[in-house]
Amino acid sequence: MATSNHNLSDYDINTIPSTEGMKFGIVVSQWNDNITGALLKGALRTLKVNGVADEDIQVMSVPGSFELTYGSQLMTKTGVDAVIAIGCVIRGDTPHFDYICEGTTNGLAYLNASQDVPVIYGLITTNNIQQALDRCGGQLGNKGDEAAVTAIKMADFRRRMREQQS
Repeated sequence: MATSNHNLSDYDINTIPSTEGMKFGIVVSQWNDNITGALLKGALRTLKVNGVADEDIQVMSVPGSFELTYGSQLMTKTGVDAVIAIGCVIRGDTPHFDYICEGTTNGLAYLNASQDVPVIYGLITTNNIQQALDRCGGQLGNKGDEAAVTAIKMADFRRRMREQQS
C-alpha cells in the first residue's frame, strides 16, 4: 500500500502485544537530522505509549544512512529484542542516492536474514524535502511511529517463536 493511502502514525492499539520485559535499540542517522530527529521522536513516543520504559530504550547515532547497517549490527549484540534503524535519504542531482538507498536496504535486509534480532527498516527515501517532511510527522504521519509498532510486533514474534522451540 502506498504511503499516500495510509497515515504512518495510525495503528490499532489493541493489536499491539505487551512490551513487558522488552528492550529496544534505535540507531539513528545524523544526516538530515531535522527529519531523522522527528522520526526518532515518533519512535520514542510510540514505544513509551505502549509501555516501554526509558531505561529499556538505547539510542545511538551514526553519521549517515549507509552506516545504519553497521550500527544496527552492533546494536543487535547488546541484548535488545529489536533494533529500529532510522534514516532519511533525499534524492539529489547525482546517482549517490541510488547507491546509498540500495546499499542500506540490502545491508539491513542481510541483518534480518542472518541474525537473531529483528532490525526494523525506518529509512525514508524521498524525491524531495517536502516528501520527507510529510513522512516525519506531516500530513502522512510519522514513519518513526510505524517503525516502533513494527519493532514491538517483531520482538513479540521472536519471543513467541522462542517459546514454541523450548
